[in-house]
Amino acid sequence: MRKKELYTKVITYFQEAMPDAQTELHFETPFQLLVAVILSAQCTDKRVNMVTPKLFEDFPSAEVMAESTPEVIFEYIKSISYPNNKAKHLVGMSKMLLSDFQGEVPSTLENLLKLPGVGRKTANVIQAVVYDKAAMAVDTHVFRVSHRIGLVPKHCSTPYSVERELVKNIPSEIIPLAHHWLILHGRYVCLARAPKCETCGLLGICQRKI
Repeated sequence: MRKKELYTKVITYFQEAMPDAQTELHFETPFQLLVAVILSAQCTDKRVNMVTPKLFEDFPSAEVMAESTPEVIFEYIKSISYPNNKAKHLVGMSKMLLSDFQGEVPSTLENLLKLPGVGRKTANVIQAVVYDKAAMAVDTHVFRVSHRIGLVPKHCSTPYSVERELVKNIPSEIIPLAHHWLILHGRYVCLARAPKCETCGLLGICQRKI
């Protein structure tokens, strides 16, 4: 199957199966989403969503969080993976938002990457979800699913190479949605160790060797 045909079939399937796919992280403001995505690194969204209600209640904005300390924030997020580093990142990120960006979450990759705790994946999530930009965040789910389905060649061995390949082949206007398609498919169907191939609507075109 030609690459263009494969992408067309995959996109058509997801448009029908998950027309309203969105992040499973709970948030109300761009700042809260940024906090949640930083916390979600190597941690499940479910766990993050258990922690953030109280955190957001007491620290609803960059202005409030910037006045706190990593030691205080740690107590709120200690059940999250790498809580010490993430507590430092959250306070540092909040301070930089105030000092460099008037308290607003920036919209460009360049400026987002300046923030403590923000890597390319996190920056792309913010660009896609908050600003509806054609940014593809590649986490472990997106990386795995893209290879298994055959959307990217085997030599795409880094998240950045996968990102570039997906962005090149998916229409820009649906990239923010496609990001969620691939994550949710990997989270609930195309599992790492025991993929649910028997219930997968892409089984007929998937390149994975059973």
